[in-house]
Amino acid sequence: MKKQNKIIKVLLILLVLITLTGCTKTLKGDDKKVVTNPTTGQSLTENILCKPTDKETLELYEKYEVNIKNLPDCENFKINSGGYEGLWNSIFVKPLAFIILKVGKFVHNYGLAIIITSLLIRLIALPITKKTAVQSELIKKAKPELDKLEKKYKDKNDQQSMMQKSQEMSIIYKKYNINPVSGCLYAMLQLPLFIAFLEAINRVPAIFEGHFLGLQMGTSPYIALSHGWYWYLILTILVGASTFFSFKLNSTTAENDQTKTISRVMTIMILVMSVFMTSALNIYWITTNLFTVVQNILVKKGDKKDAKI
Repeated sequence: MKKQNKIIKVLLILLVLITLTGCTKTLKGDDKKVVTNPTTGQSLTENILCKPTDKETLELYEKYEVNIKNLPDCENFKINSGGYEGLWNSIFVKPLAFIILKVGKFVHNYGLAIIITSLLIRLIALPITKKTAVQSELIKKAKPELDKLEKKYKDKNDQQSMMQKSQEMSIIYKKYNINPVSGCLYAMLQLPLFIAFLEAINRVPAIFEGHFLGLQMGTSPYIALSHGWYWYLILTILVGASTFFSFKLNSTTAENDQTKTISRVMTIMILVMSVFMTSALNIYWITTNLFTVVQNILVKKGDKKDAKI
């Protein structure tokens, strides 16, 4: 257990170091207020990766003297465009932006490109995500024995009892082939991927200027509602529903009052966040959630078939 905790700590430190090497800069006016596109209501990004094509957006960048002359057109953007900008941008943001732009050019829609790119990433990460789902099912099988262990040492807090409890827990984990670290790996990768998608969307005008199924990619449901565009609420509903089922199927413990409360609170938090997230980011979140739901359903079916055999 100590070795596993050390691995998790090292991964967390590396994650923090990488994510702190880059950041999206919001465009602000002389009054220090965030500059927004009056039509879409979206906040504009100062350090964009390629040139915008929307006339209104171009005028705003020129007005606030943002140097965009040396930027490439979005369709000509390359991973090394703009030179080296730190580990975070070089490893995550620029490659991701490049892939979305290339896929978008091929399918002629950047909303569809985000869906395809999200699915490709999840397929690449499938060996890790499948292990997470399998670990969830194994822990549920071991739960009766783990519950007995908790009751056994409920009122024993001395060092010797804690060591003995840890040893007995390791025996149970070994019996059911449970590896807690493997269950945490994708959860730790999910945050940088989410932030990378957020930055790629905010820093690539071709993406946030685009449309998908009648939705303006750079507009959030909150801004849309202020314009009377109530159909954007569909995104919020889909985010809430897909997040709920994703948490429910991917829980690493059998349901109890505590886990139910945590899942509900997290679902509500993400639901509220989705109201203020751009349509493009909501599309990414819905896609990854639905992939998780389908994957876990398949894992559960496979587990039942193995049990019958």
